Amino acid sequence: MSSHIARKVVQSFQGTGPRLQAEEKLSHREQEVLNLLVKGYAYKQIAEQMSISMDTVRTYIRRICEKLTSIPARK
Repeated sequence: MSSHIARKVVQSFQGTGPRLQAEEKLSHREQEVLNLLVKGYAYKQIAEQMSISMDTVRTYIRRICEKLTSIPARK
């Protein structure tokens, strides 16, 4: 996930309605990963910053994407 896409995801959470519920679904650690992506951190930098493995970063990213795809579209 690029920092540009991560930034758009975070911006979508600033709205109201169904999308706000998705933010509540994200765990604290998932939100941390997303915030670091928005700041432009690479996966390796996120892993170092959070003291986790690159595989764990990828797992968090995958889970974030899965949760976001389950959000109902705004009407």
